[in-house]
Amino acid sequence: MPVSPLRRASGISTVGRVMSWMHAFIDVGADASERTSAFWSAVTGWPVGTTWPDHPEFRSLEPAHGSAYLHIQRIDGPHRVHLDLMSRDVDADRDAHLALGASAVRRYEWWQVMASPGGLPYCLVTEHEERARPPGTRWPAGHRSRVAQVCIDIPEADFDREVAFWQAATGWPSQGSSRSEYHRLRPPSECPMFFLLQRLGSNESGPARLHLDIGTDDIPAEVERVRALGAELVDASHPWTVLTDPAGLPFCVTPRSPE
Repeated sequence: MPVSPLRRASGISTVGRVMSWMHAFIDVGADASERTSAFWSAVTGWPVGTTWPDHPEFRSLEPAHGSAYLHIQRIDGPHRVHLDLMSRDVDADRDAHLALGASAVRRYEWWQVMASPGGLPYCLVTEHEERARPPGTRWPAGHRSRVAQVCIDIPEADFDREVAFWQAATGWPSQGSSRSEYHRLRPPSECPMFFLLQRLGSNESGPARLHLDIGTDDIPAEVERVRALGAELVDASHPWTVLTDPAGLPFCVTPRSPE
């Protein structure tokens, strides 16, 4: 059986070990798959690869340098973003994550679908090869950008236990934040994305959800660029800018370094 792009790669995630790599999947229905793939390919500057062996629902955005970490998945259900955590032993990690408060959803040949204590879907995936973080892309206007962070948006009641869970699951140290509604975990330098947890307002409910953050050295230039590609502006009243992609999924343009 051909081996998937993720199963070939490296990164270890067991409780007690530091996870060195994670992937983000943009999950959209068949009706939105092509335009979403085209949008994020233009945003990153990375072409969309061919479908994975034996899994035509998966395609990766393939940087010219470094390893793929952003992927598009065709699903039946609401659009969303989910994470894959790398595992040396999926079953052992599943049991460890269950002890931390996660839920097991479904076991596949080389991955396990899970949900965090706050209801965020993620997967534990077997990987073994070395990976390298891609550099930021420099655009004709002169600025640089890269999808450089994931942010989990968490209802207030679940915030503390979600922070504790992800710190234990990744093995990453807590970095805190100058803003009380945020908490950062600091990944190893080789990991392609920073990890931010956001406490939502008291009027927000439902499961935790994930969005992508683009890091750039020129927010106005990057916002103008992604809007020209089809992004819709939602809120520009913060030091970052909130937008939505063609599938309606929110993302942010932030001052996080693309490198």
